[in-house]
Amino acid sequence: MTPTWSAMFPLLYEGVKITIQVTVMAGIVALIVSVAAGLGRVSSYAVVRGISRIYVDLFRASSLLVLMFWIYFALPFAGIELSKMVTAVLAIGLNCGAYGSEIVRSSILAVPSGQYEASLALNLTPRQRMWRVVIPQAVVRMLPPFGNLLIELLKSTSLVYFITLSDLTYEAMILRNNYLSWTPQIFGLLLVIYFALSACITVTIRLLERKFAAWR
Repeated sequence: MTPTWSAMFPLLYEGVKITIQVTVMAGIVALIVSVAAGLGRVSSYAVVRGISRIYVDLFRASSLLVLMFWIYFALPFAGIELSKMVTAVLAIGLNCGAYGSEIVRSSILAVPSGQYEASLALNLTPRQRMWRVVIPQAVVRMLPPFGNLLIELLKSTSLVYFITLSDLTYEAMILRNNYLSWTPQIFGLLLVIYFALSACITVTIRLLERKFAAWR
């Protein structure tokens, strides 16, 4: 059976919408968790540092696919049943958030010590030093690695295929099973779409870099 592009694009379009939805929501979760855990790693409280360290070490050492399987297939035995979308967002967001927290921590520590000394000389409180002096400078350093992390997050959304969430990869596999002879064209188009989505992230991050650099 020979397919037509007009028959293929609607399925791929639906898959792109799910992929973008998972990427955006998981990215928001990852960003929130990254900031919380990253600030926790540099906290003056040992308990907060310890909890943050446990989270980072645990989720960085965990396989994203196994984590996704555990949330979707194992949690129902404990009476917690989550939808495929929620499972994908939590698993990807928490996993990438662990890596993002190291970006936040290292960016904060990379701010020159002279900035801390200057803020002390101005008699700023610890909270004021962090949010008015350190964080604005650290954000500029965070943007490039966060851009890379978001691209990795986008690519990791292809794993939701294994819990049968109808993302871009899932729809491409359906097309491939129906039109086996078109396998090179289908997967070639899949590569192009992922490249285009990654390029959108790259352009956005570069624009943000310029804006924050000019503001600073």
